[in-house]
Amino acid sequence: MSDKVGFSDFEKRALKERAEELRREQENKRSKKNPEADALELIARMSPESAYMASNIYDLVKEIAPQLHAKTWYGMPAYANADNKIVLFFQDKDKFESRYSTLGFEQYATLDDGDMWPTSFALATWNNDVEKQVRKLITKATQPQSK
Repeated sequence: MSDKVGFSDFEKRALKERAEELRREQENKRSKKNPEADALELIARMSPESAYMASNIYDLVKEIAPQLHAKTWYGMPAYANADNKIVLFFQDKDKFESRYSTLGFEQYATLDDGDMWPTSFALATWNNDVEKQVRKLITKATQPQSK
């Protein structure tokens, strides 16, 4: 009896989206396009609830961490540093048919807290309390790393 090992439909779709993003990034380098437009277009195509959350995160990043630039990453809006390394991203709940969206942080975020810390946060809705928490996370995540 053999178990079939392979990518799920979601993973295949994410890989195809990433390949398309890499092609667009290469085209953008040649044509001097702004990858931020791709991220904003992606947000605009989301369901109203997800687009509202994603656009609020976009606004907070622009306010708190203007040194980051928006781009797409595996079909998600993401925010990269000057070295083009992803610091944080928004995963739309509809993308993976989940009950909540996710605000995620990559290794270039400075959320370090001892030997263990969270790097993903479920977002069920957007309200003042959520905005305050997200604001704190983005502020902490984009602080220069202490050595």
